[in-house]
Amino acid sequence: MDLPTPQDLRERRNELGLTQSELAERADVSQPLIARIEGGDVDPRLSTLRRIVTALEEAEGGIIKARDLMNAPVVGVAPDDSVHQTKDVMDEKGYSQVPVIRDGAPQGLIGNSDIRQRPEENVGDLPVAEVMNESIATVEPDAPIDEVDAYLNHNAAVMVVEGGETIGVITEADIARTVS
Repeated sequence: MDLPTPQDLRERRNELGLTQSELAERADVSQPLIARIEGGDVDPRLSTLRRIVTALEEAEGGIIKARDLMNAPVVGVAPDDSVHQTKDVMDEKGYSQVPVIRDGAPQGLIGNSDIRQRPEENVGDLPVAEVMNESIATVEPDAPIDEVDAYLNHNAAVMVVEGGETIGVITEADIARTVS
C-alpha cells in the first residue's frame, strides 16, 4: 500500500479546489494540522491520514456509501406475522427475502430458503420468529461500500440503521448494480 506524500495531499486538495480549512473540516482535524502535514513538518497517524484521504475521496465523489445503495422504504414483516402472510408479501413484491422488524429495529431476515428448509407441513402457520434467520449485519447510512460488501460476504443482506430505526436494506444485487 502506497501512502500519499505531503505533496500528493496538497496537489489533490488543490485540484479539488479545497482550502486547508475546508479539508480539515471534512476530515474532522484542525487546519494547522493539515498545514503541518502538507509542509512535511509532521508525520500523521495512520488513522488521521485515512480520515484525510477519505475526505478527499468524498470530495471527488469517489466513495459510495450505504445510503447510495440501500433500498428504501423498507418492506418488512413483524416477528409475530405468520410465514404464510410473509410469503404473500414476498411474492407480491417479487422479493426472495424480507427483513423482520420490531418497533423499527431489525430482528432478522426471512427468505424463501428459510421457509423451504422447514420440514413441517404447516410451516405457513408458524410465526416468522420461529423460521427467520437471526444473524444480521447492520451499518450506518455513511458506511462505505467496502464495509457493506465485506458484510455481504457472510450475510444475505445488510440493514441500514439510523438512530435505532431500520431505514434501508442492501443485497448483493444492489452492489452489483452500482458497480456495473
